[in-house]
This record gives sequence, structure tokens and C-alpha cells, in this order.
Amino acid sequence: MVVTFFLLIIYLAFISLGLPDSLLGVAWPAMQPDIGAAFESAGLLSMMVTGGTIVSSLVSGSLIERFGTGIVTLISCLMTASALLGFSFAPSLFWLILLAIPLGLGAGAVDAGLNNYVANHYKAHHMSWLHCFWGVGATLGPIIMSYSMGADNAWRDGYYTVSILQFVLVFILLLTLPLWKIVASQHQPQGIQDVHTETDSVSRGEAMVQKRGNPLQIKGVKVTLLVFLFYCGVEMTVGLWGASFLVGTRGLPLETAAVWVSMYYGGITVGRFITGFVTLKINNLILIRAGQVTAIAGAVLLLLPLHPFLSLIGLIVIGLGLAPIFPCMLHETPARFGRAQSSRIMGYQMAVAYTGTTKLPPLFGIVAAQISIGLFPVVILLFALIMMMSSEKVNRILYKSGKSTV
Repeated sequence: MVVTFFLLIIYLAFISLGLPDSLLGVAWPAMQPDIGAAFESAGLLSMMVTGGTIVSSLVSGSLIERFGTGIVTLISCLMTASALLGFSFAPSLFWLILLAIPLGLGAGAVDAGLNNYVANHYKAHHMSWLHCFWGVGATLGPIIMSYSMGADNAWRDGYYTVSILQFVLVFILLLTLPLWKIVASQHQPQGIQDVHTETDSVSRGEAMVQKRGNPLQIKGVKVTLLVFLFYCGVEMTVGLWGASFLVGTRGLPLETAAVWVSMYYGGITVGRFITGFVTLKINNLILIRAGQVTAIAGAVLLLLPLHPFLSLIGLIVIGLGLAPIFPCMLHETPARFGRAQSSRIMGYQMAVAYTGTTKLPPLFGIVAAQISIGLFPVVILLFALIMMMSSEKVNRILYKSGKSTV
């Protein structure tokens, strides 16, 4: 019972992580003229947020080891809530850039640690549902912002509302803080048997070699990092620039575009909820491949010069396709590369994922400002194709090493 409630707390923490992730993209068409910023400045803000996230994810292991997961989670949410409150009062781009630093730092430290914990101690459906709860937060964010902007274009009210919700989550985490120590003393790790056996990925002797060596030298790790890079390139480029594309190219009102982007995140959320059940019958590798094909199909639908309503369908299809990829890739980490290095590789994966979030959407923003936002579906399709080709290369490497049957 206590262990189940502990899992719910982790889910709650991922709602907190998801809430701010989708706000900037839907609010930017209103924020840009209000603060007098350049169009591509949204990319700079996104870069600052995810830059802080990269730093904190790389040091997450030592922070959690020293202070405990509960304290790190609490402080992470507190930093995020405070930064969002600051966003609602920020008078200029300069202040938004400063506030983006604690916003990113607050989001990153807990992410890698919780992902590694669930990958090692829970079955695949729990990982999908964990990231489904991130999608709950990411879906609620644009809905809240859309409601605020629909009234009087008050993007500041949207950020203020989300900050209050974050502070509520902080209060809940504070009340349940003693539970983390209780679970730590009572819940013994279930071990890799709940995911895969150690021999599914590496022999005991090879695991000892991996424990002493550089995890980047393990076959398939570097190419796997490339998959994470371009996965986040797709996910966050759609989230950041999707509303601008719909407004600038499809001629939709701001509030309508915000709702449509919210439905994109809703596709990710619903898809991950369904994936949790599907993993009981279908393995992770098949789900990853199916998701990539679906995301590519959605990008093609966006690219075609059809009725604007089909752009909504394309966004939802992309969201549904992305749904299983990230959690299934994370859950495969111990099985593919062994438990001995899974925590370090998980940290590298999260850092590279955030690098994709940091670099690729701002890069597209620069290109769009110089050429046209109409390139949006072309770039999304390109990122998705690179992601799938890299993933297939990983599968071939693991198959030759006897670590995969797909």
C-alpha cells in the first residue's frame, strides 16, 4: 500500500514537470509584442530553460544521493513554481531570461533519478504511465493559457495560474516528505527481474567490465543518444512553434491555436496511457518502431496543403506517435546496456534529450525568422526520419550483439 502511494507521489511530481513545458509556445504570439521581443527570442528562452535542465540532470545522481529524492523533488518544484510566478510579473525579455535559469534547474535534477528508479524497479507500463502524467501537466498548461488569453490576451494570468498550481503541488510534497524515508527503509528494490533479467542484456562478466569502463564505449549507446536528441527535437519543436505555424500559415486565432497545441499534448498523454496497457502484450521495441512510423505519418499530414482542420489531425497523430517512444526507450536502458551502468547512461540520455530540446527548436526559430514559418512541417518530418533511422541502427547493433530479437 505504501509502495503504491509512493508511486502516486512520483506521478504527481511528473505532473509538476509537465505543467510549464508547453506554456511558452502557446503564449509566445501574445508575449512577443507585449514585451517587445524579437520573434526568435522564444528560442533563446527555451534554450535557457533547457540549458539549466541539462546541468541539473547531469548532477542529479550526486544530489539525490546526498539529499534524497524527496528533498530534491520538493526543492525542484519550489524553484519551478517561484520562477513561473516571476514570469507573470516580468517586465521585459531580460527578466524572463534570468527567470528561465531557475525554471530549468528546478525541472532537471529530479527527472533522471525518477526515470532510473522506475526503469529498474517497475515494469514497462509504469514507465508509460509515469510519462502519461507528464502529459497531463503538459496538456493542462496550454488549456490554462488559452483560457487566459481568450478573455483579454492576458498571458501573464496564465503563468500566474500555473504557478499557483505548482505551489499547491509543493505543499502536497511537503506534507508527504516523511513518506520518502519510510518507503526507502521498507521498499527493497525489486531488481531487474521485474523488467528483464541481467542475462537479457549482458553476462555477469560483461556487466563487471561495464561497471569499471566508460558507458559511452558500450555498443549502441552513442547511437541511442542520437535517437533521444531528435525525439526531443520533434516533440519540443512542435510544442514551441506549433501555435506560431497555425497562426502564421493557417490563419487561426491565437486561442484556437493554443487549444490545438493542447490537443497535441493530449495525444501524447492519451497515447502513453494506452501504451501502458499495450506493453503487457507487446514489447518495447515494437512499440518504439510503431510510434516512429505514426509520428512520420502525422508530419506528412501537416505538410500536405489540405484543409486547416487536417493540421489538427496531423498534430494529434504526431502526439500519438511520440507517446510510446520516450518511455519505452528509457525503460529499455537496463535491459540493453546492463544495470551496472544504467544510472549513468540514463543521465546521459536525459542530458542529450534536453540538448535536443535546447538546440533544435531555437535553431528552427532562427531559420523560420529568416525564411518562413511554413518550413515547420518539413523540419518536423526531417527530425522524425533521422530519429527513426538512428533507432533502426541501434536495433541492428543490438541484434548483432545478441541483445535484441527485433
